[in-house]
Amino acid sequence: MTTDPRQAALTAATTPEPWDILVIGGGASGLGTAVEAATRGYRTLLLEAHDYAKGTSSRSTKLVHGGVRYLAQGNVSLVREALYERGLLKRNAPHLVRDLGFLIAAYKWWAAPFYGIGLKMYDLLAGKLNLQASRYVNKAQALARTPTLKQAGLKGGILYFDGQFDDSRLAITLMRSLEDHGGVTLNHAPVVGLIREGSRVVGARFRDDETGQEHEVRAKAVVNATGVFVDDIRRMERSDVKPMLSPSQGVHVVVDRRFLPGDSAIMVPRTDDGRVLFAVPWHDHVVIGTTDTPVPETSLEPRALPEEIDFILRTAAQYMDPAPTRADVRSVYVGLRPLVKAAEGTDTKSLSRDHVIRISDGGLITLTGGKWTTYRRMGEDTVNRAAAQAGLPERLSLTAGLKLHGATQADLPDHWKVYGTDAEWVQTLPGANQKLHQALPYTEAEVRWAARAEQARTVEDVLSRRLRALLLNAQASIEAAPRVAAILAEELGRDQAWQAGQVRAYTDVAQGYVLR
Repeated sequence: MTTDPRQAALTAATTPEPWDILVIGGGASGLGTAVEAATRGYRTLLLEAHDYAKGTSSRSTKLVHGGVRYLAQGNVSLVREALYERGLLKRNAPHLVRDLGFLIAAYKWWAAPFYGIGLKMYDLLAGKLNLQASRYVNKAQALARTPTLKQAGLKGGILYFDGQFDDSRLAITLMRSLEDHGGVTLNHAPVVGLIREGSRVVGARFRDDETGQEHEVRAKAVVNATGVFVDDIRRMERSDVKPMLSPSQGVHVVVDRRFLPGDSAIMVPRTDDGRVLFAVPWHDHVVIGTTDTPVPETSLEPRALPEEIDFILRTAAQYMDPAPTRADVRSVYVGLRPLVKAAEGTDTKSLSRDHVIRISDGGLITLTGGKWTTYRRMGEDTVNRAAAQAGLPERLSLTAGLKLHGATQADLPDHWKVYGTDAEWVQTLPGANQKLHQALPYTEAEVRWAARAEQARTVEDVLSRRLRALLLNAQASIEAAPRVAAILAEELGRDQAWQAGQVRAYTDVAQGYVLR
C-alpha cells in the first residue's frame, strides 16, 4: 500500500483561512472555473459531490466543435466563440484533442452544394484557428473515407473538420492542472448546506463521504457550477427559488469499430426529428448519437428510453451498411443537458446552449448551460464576475495560452496518448503489461496510477472515468470489476468486505449501460 493522498487534500481543504473562491461542482464548468481562478493566483477550492465528470461531463458525443446546427439556427456568435475555443483547446491539450473529418453524404443532387455553402461559412468563422478547409468529395472518395456508407444513390458528399476528445480525461487533466497551480480539489465531498452571515453566502458545509464527517469552509466568493443540479444548490440558499433549467437527455450507443472502419465520422445533418446525428470513431469503437428528449427531473444515472435507442439505430441504418442492431451495442450511455428555461411551449431543440451566469441577492454565483468546447470561456466569465463581487485584486486571465497538465506533441501510441507526459510514469508501475480484460485495452498499472495520482476512490471512478471501460464495453467492465477492486484495496488499504461492496455497487450501475 502506498500513502493515501486523500488525507493531505482533506487537510488542505479544511484550512480555517477563507478561500478566495469556492467552486461547487467538478464537471466541465466547475473545473474550468477553478483552473481559471487558480491560474490568476486566487486561493481556490473545488468540492465535487461524487467524482469529476460523474454526470453529463463524461457522457458527451466526444466532440470539440463549433456546433454546425447552431449555425443553421442563425446563432453565429455562439458558433464563432465555440470555434475559437476549439482552436485554443487543441493547442493547449494536444494529447487530448485531435482533428477528425466528418462526412455529410449527399444522396440528392442539391445536398452537396447546399451543405457546402454553410460549411464554408463554418470555416470562415473559425478564422486562423480553423483546422482544415471543408471540401467536396466524390462518391469514390466518400467511400474511401467511410467504407460502410450506403452506396445506393450516393452522389458524393461534403467533408469538414472538427475536433474530437475524451471528455472525462480532459476533466482529470483539468483537476491535475488545478493542483499544479496551487488549487485544492476534493471529490466524494458533497455540499450539504450553505453558510450565511446575514443574507450573504460566505461558505459551505460539506460531508466527507468516506468518513461521514462534516466540515465547514468559508470563501469570499461561492460558485455553484453543478450542471443539471444547480437548482439543488440554489434551494440551499432559498427554498422557494424558481428553477432555472429545463433538462433534456441525449442518448448514445457504442458499437464495434467494424461498423465505421474508415478514418472519418459520419454526420447526418437532419434526422426525422430535426436534429443532427453523428457516428464517430472513438477509442477503437464507434459512438452513435444523440437524442434530445425533455425529462421531468434530473438523475445521476439517467436511462435511455427504448424509443430513443430505436431512433438511433433506425437512423444509422439509413446511412450505414452493414448497420448495427441491438445485438451489436456494447454500451448505452445518457447525458443530461442543463438547458436554461425559456417560454412555455418552447421545445428543447430551440433552447439556448450558451452559458448563463446568475448572482443571487445573497451573492451565490450560479453558472450553468454551455458545453465542453467552451469550458474555458465559461470559467473566464465566471471568475471575472466572482472577483469583482468579492473585491479580489484584478488579474488578467492566462488560460487562453495555458498548456494543460501533460500537454505534449509527442506521437504517443493511441492508448497512452490521453496521459500525455505522464504516460511514461504510468508504464513504470506494476502491471503495465497485464490487461484487465481481453476485450479492453487497459492495464493494471493504470488502476494504480488512477489511485495514486488521479484521486480515484471507487471501482466506478476507475472503470467509468479514469479508464473508459464502462462506455466501451459495459459487460466486459463488469467482468473486470473484481480485479480493479482488488488493486484499489491494495492501494488504499481496504479490506475484503470493501472489495465485495465495490463490485456490487459497480455492477448495479454498469448493468444500466448493458442493452438487454
